[in-house]
Amino acid sequence: MSVLEAKELTKIYGTAKGVSVKALDKFSMSIKEGEFVGIMGPSGSGKTTLLNILATIDSPSSGEILLNGENPHRLSPDKLAIFRRKNLGFIFQEFNLLDTLSVRENIILPLVLEEFKSNEIQEKLDEISSILNIKGILDKRTYEISGGQQQRTACARAMINKPAIILADEPTGNLDSKASFDLMSSLEDINREKKATIVMVTHDAFAASFCNRIIMIKDGKFFLEIVKNSTRQVFFKEILDSLSLLGGGYNENI
Repeated sequence: MSVLEAKELTKIYGTAKGVSVKALDKFSMSIKEGEFVGIMGPSGSGKTTLLNILATIDSPSSGEILLNGENPHRLSPDKLAIFRRKNLGFIFQEFNLLDTLSVRENIILPLVLEEFKSNEIQEKLDEISSILNIKGILDKRTYEISGGQQQRTACARAMINKPAIILADEPTGNLDSKASFDLMSSLEDINREKKATIVMVTHDAFAASFCNRIIMIKDGKFFLEIVKNSTRQVFFKEILDSLSLLGGGYNENI
Protein backbone atom coordinates (compact mmCIF):
# COMPACT_ATOMS: atom_id res chain seq x y z
CA MET A 1 0.00 0.00 0.00
CA SER A 2 1.31 3.45 -0.89
CA VAL A 3 1.62 5.86 2.02
CA LEU A 4 2.75 8.73 -0.17
CA GLU A 5 2.09 9.60 -3.80
CA ALA A 6 3.74 12.54 -5.52
CA LYS A 7 2.08 13.18 -8.86
CA GLU A 8 3.54 15.39 -11.59
CA LEU A 9 4.97 17.90 -9.09
CA THR A 10 6.17 21.14 -10.63
CA LYS A 11 7.51 24.06 -8.64
CA ILE A 12 8.35 27.40 -10.24
CA TYR A 13 9.95 30.23 -8.29
CA GLY A 14 10.03 33.83 -9.47
CA THR A 15 13.17 35.89 -8.86
CA ALA A 16 13.47 39.59 -8.02
CA LYS A 17 14.50 40.21 -11.64
CA GLY A 18 11.33 38.62 -12.96
CA VAL A 19 13.07 35.42 -14.09
CA SER A 20 11.29 32.10 -13.43
CA VAL A 21 13.23 29.14 -12.06
CA LYS A 22 11.74 25.63 -12.32
CA ALA A 23 12.91 23.71 -9.24
CA LEU A 24 10.77 20.64 -9.94
CA ASP A 25 9.55 19.53 -13.35
CA LYS A 26 6.65 17.02 -13.39
CA PHE A 27 8.31 14.87 -10.74
CA SER A 28 6.44 11.75 -9.60
CA MET A 29 7.19 9.02 -7.08
CA SER A 30 5.42 6.55 -4.81
CA ILE A 31 6.44 5.49 -1.29
CA LYS A 32 5.05 2.25 0.12
CA GLU A 33 4.37 1.61 3.79
CA GLY A 34 7.51 0.43 5.59
CA GLU A 35 9.98 1.66 2.97
CA PHE A 36 13.22 3.49 3.78
CA VAL A 37 13.85 5.69 0.74
CA GLY A 38 16.76 8.04 0.09
CA ILE A 39 16.47 11.09 -2.17
CA MET A 40 19.76 12.16 -3.76
CA GLY A 41 20.90 14.65 -6.36
CA PRO A 42 23.40 17.47 -6.96
CA SER A 43 22.96 20.88 -5.35
CA GLY A 44 20.11 22.66 -7.11
CA SER A 45 18.56 19.41 -8.33
CA GLY A 46 15.26 20.04 -6.52
CA LYS A 47 15.50 17.55 -3.69
CA THR A 48 15.12 20.17 -0.94
CA THR A 49 12.15 21.70 -2.75
CA LEU A 50 10.63 18.21 -2.97
CA LEU A 51 11.12 17.62 0.75
CA ASN A 52 9.56 20.99 1.59
CA ILE A 53 6.50 20.14 -0.49
CA LEU A 54 6.20 16.69 1.10
CA ALA A 55 6.50 18.37 4.51
CA THR A 56 3.73 20.86 3.53
CA ILE A 57 6.16 23.72 4.21
CA ASP A 58 5.84 24.72 0.56
CA SER A 59 3.15 24.12 -2.09
CA PRO A 60 3.62 22.87 -5.66
CA SER A 61 2.88 25.16 -8.60
CA SER A 62 1.07 22.19 -10.14
CA GLY A 63 0.62 18.50 -9.39
CA GLU A 64 -0.31 17.07 -6.01
CA ILE A 65 0.79 14.90 -3.13
CA LEU A 66 -1.43 12.35 -1.42
CA LEU A 67 -0.62 11.12 2.06
CA ASN A 68 -2.77 8.12 2.91
CA GLY A 69 -5.08 9.27 0.13
CA GLU A 70 -5.45 12.85 1.37
CA ASN A 71 -4.00 16.00 -0.18
CA PRO A 72 -2.77 18.11 2.78
CA HIS A 73 -2.30 21.17 0.58
CA ARG A 74 -6.09 21.45 0.27
CA LEU A 75 -6.62 21.70 4.05
CA SER A 76 -7.26 24.91 5.96
CA PRO A 77 -4.30 26.19 8.05
CA ASP A 78 -5.82 24.86 11.29
CA LYS A 79 -6.58 21.43 9.85
CA LEU A 80 -3.18 21.31 8.18
CA ALA A 81 -1.44 21.89 11.52
CA ILE A 82 -3.33 18.95 13.03
CA PHE A 83 -2.70 16.79 9.96
CA ARG A 84 1.03 17.56 10.07
CA ARG A 85 1.27 16.82 13.80
CA LYS A 86 -0.44 13.44 13.45
CA ASN A 87 0.98 12.20 10.16
CA LEU A 88 4.46 13.68 9.72
CA GLY A 89 7.63 13.29 11.74
CA PHE A 90 10.62 15.54 11.04
CA ILE A 91 14.36 15.00 11.54
CA PHE A 92 16.52 18.04 10.75
CA GLN A 93 20.24 18.48 10.22
CA GLU A 94 20.31 21.13 12.97
CA PHE A 95 18.46 18.91 15.52
CA ASN A 96 15.96 21.70 16.41
CA LEU A 97 15.72 20.69 20.07
CA LEU A 98 14.54 23.04 22.81
CA ASP A 99 17.42 23.90 25.17
CA THR A 100 15.04 24.83 27.98
CA LEU A 101 13.69 21.27 28.09
CA SER A 102 15.29 18.00 29.13
CA VAL A 103 15.84 15.16 26.65
CA ARG A 104 12.74 13.46 28.07
CA GLU A 105 10.61 16.60 27.69
CA ASN A 106 11.81 17.18 24.11
CA ILE A 107 10.89 13.63 23.10
CA ILE A 108 7.40 13.55 24.64
CA LEU A 109 6.40 17.03 23.44
CA PRO A 110 4.29 15.72 20.48
CA LEU A 111 2.36 13.44 22.84
CA VAL A 112 1.77 16.23 25.35
CA LEU A 113 0.37 18.41 22.56
CA GLU A 114 -1.97 15.57 21.61
CA GLU A 115 -3.00 15.20 25.27
CA PHE A 116 -1.98 11.56 25.65
CA LYS A 117 -2.42 10.01 29.09
CA SER A 118 0.70 9.91 31.26
CA ASN A 119 0.89 6.11 31.30
CA GLU A 120 0.71 6.01 27.49
CA ILE A 121 3.42 8.66 27.25
CA GLN A 122 5.69 6.68 29.56
CA GLU A 123 5.14 3.46 27.64
CA LYS A 124 5.96 5.07 24.30
CA LEU A 125 8.96 6.89 25.78
CA ASP A 126 10.38 3.66 27.21
CA GLU A 127 10.03 1.91 23.85
CA ILE A 128 11.58 4.56 21.62
CA SER A 129 14.38 5.53 24.02
CA SER A 130 15.42 1.87 24.29
CA ILE A 131 15.55 1.43 20.52
CA LEU A 132 17.65 4.59 20.13
CA ASN A 133 19.85 3.80 23.15
CA ILE A 134 19.21 7.08 24.98
CA LYS A 135 17.48 5.87 28.18
CA GLY A 136 20.49 6.90 30.23
CA ILE A 137 20.35 10.57 29.18
CA LEU A 138 16.62 11.32 29.50
CA ASP A 139 17.09 13.70 32.43
CA LYS A 140 19.96 15.64 30.87
CA ARG A 141 19.62 18.98 29.09
CA THR A 142 20.34 19.07 25.37
CA TYR A 143 23.53 21.10 25.86
CA GLU A 144 24.90 18.36 28.15
CA ILE A 145 24.89 15.63 25.48
CA SER A 146 26.84 14.95 22.29
CA GLY A 147 25.72 15.80 18.76
CA GLY A 148 24.98 12.16 18.04
CA GLN A 149 22.83 11.90 21.18
CA GLN A 150 21.05 15.12 20.22
CA GLN A 151 20.18 13.72 16.80
CA ARG A 152 18.92 10.44 18.29
CA THR A 153 16.80 12.53 20.67
CA ALA A 154 15.41 14.39 17.65
CA CYS A 155 14.67 11.03 16.00
CA ALA A 156 12.85 9.83 19.09
CA ARG A 157 10.72 12.99 19.10
CA ALA A 158 9.90 12.52 15.41
CA MET A 159 8.90 8.90 15.84
CA ILE A 160 7.26 8.70 19.26
CA ASN A 161 3.70 9.23 17.98
CA LYS A 162 4.27 6.77 15.09
CA PRO A 163 3.50 9.15 12.20
CA ALA A 164 2.54 7.85 8.78
CA ILE A 165 5.87 9.01 7.37
CA ILE A 166 9.15 10.38 8.73
CA LEU A 167 10.95 13.03 6.68
CA ALA A 168 14.67 13.42 7.33
CA ASP A 169 16.73 16.31 5.93
CA GLU A 170 20.48 15.53 5.87
CA PRO A 171 20.29 13.90 9.35
CA THR A 172 24.02 13.02 9.40
CA GLY A 173 25.15 16.44 8.14
CA ASN A 174 26.46 17.61 11.55
CA LEU A 175 27.71 14.25 12.83
CA ASP A 176 31.10 12.55 12.83
CA SER A 177 31.52 9.11 11.24
CA LYS A 178 30.79 7.09 14.40
CA ALA A 179 27.71 9.13 15.32
CA SER A 180 26.52 8.85 11.71
CA PHE A 181 26.88 5.07 11.81
CA ASP A 182 25.06 4.85 15.14
CA LEU A 183 22.20 7.05 13.91
CA MET A 184 21.76 5.27 10.58
CA SER A 185 21.92 1.87 12.28
CA SER A 186 19.14 3.02 14.63
CA LEU A 187 17.01 4.27 11.74
CA GLU A 188 17.57 0.98 9.92
CA ASP A 189 16.48 -0.96 13.02
CA ILE A 190 13.36 1.18 13.46
CA ASN A 191 12.47 0.76 9.81
CA ARG A 192 12.94 -3.00 9.96
CA GLU A 193 11.42 -3.74 13.37
CA LYS A 194 8.65 -1.12 13.53
CA LYS A 195 7.93 -0.88 9.78
CA ALA A 196 8.45 2.90 10.00
CA THR A 197 8.21 4.66 6.64
CA ILE A 198 11.18 7.00 6.18
CA VAL A 199 12.10 9.39 3.37
CA MET A 200 15.58 10.90 3.72
CA VAL A 201 17.25 13.61 1.66
CA THR A 202 21.02 13.21 1.78
CA HIS A 203 24.28 13.99 -0.01
CA ASP A 204 25.98 11.20 1.95
CA ALA A 205 26.42 7.91 0.07
CA PHE A 206 27.31 6.21 3.36
CA ALA A 207 24.02 7.26 4.96
CA ALA A 208 22.12 6.38 1.78
CA SER A 209 23.49 2.82 1.86
CA PHE A 210 21.23 2.11 4.86
CA CYS A 211 18.11 2.77 2.74
CA ASN A 212 16.10 0.15 0.85
CA ARG A 213 15.77 2.29 -2.28
CA ILE A 214 17.37 5.44 -3.69
CA ILE A 215 15.63 7.92 -5.99
CA MET A 216 17.93 10.35 -7.77
CA ILE A 217 16.86 13.75 -9.09
CA LYS A 218 18.58 15.85 -11.72
CA ASP A 219 17.39 19.27 -12.89
CA GLY A 220 14.10 18.84 -11.05
CA LYS A 221 13.27 15.59 -12.83
CA PHE A 222 13.36 11.91 -11.92
CA PHE A 223 16.79 10.64 -13.04
CA LEU A 224 17.10 7.04 -11.89
CA GLU A 225 16.25 4.59 -9.12
CA ILE A 226 18.29 1.85 -7.50
CA VAL A 227 17.05 -0.83 -5.11
CA LYS A 228 19.05 -2.69 -2.47
CA ASN A 229 19.18 -6.36 -3.47
CA SER A 230 22.31 -7.42 -1.62
CA THR A 231 24.55 -6.26 1.24
CA ARG A 232 24.92 -2.64 2.32
CA GLN A 233 28.51 -2.62 1.02
CA VAL A 234 27.38 -3.71 -2.47
CA PHE A 235 24.55 -1.16 -2.39
CA PHE A 236 27.02 1.54 -1.37
CA LYS A 237 29.12 0.84 -4.48
CA GLU A 238 25.99 0.91 -6.66
CA ILE A 239 25.11 4.32 -5.18
CA LEU A 240 28.57 5.68 -5.91
CA ASP A 241 28.43 4.37 -9.48
CA SER A 242 25.05 6.07 -9.97
CA LEU A 243 26.23 9.33 -8.40
CA SER A 244 29.14 9.44 -10.84
CA LEU A 245 26.54 9.88 -13.59
CA LEU A 246 25.07 12.88 -11.76
CA GLY A 247 28.28 14.74 -10.96
CA GLY A 248 28.81 16.87 -7.85
CA GLY A 249 30.57 16.17 -4.55
CA TYR A 250 29.41 13.41 -2.24
CA ASN A 251 30.60 11.85 0.98
CA GLU A 252 32.18 8.53 0.00
CA ASN A 253 33.29 7.38 3.45
CA ILE A 254 32.08 3.99 4.60
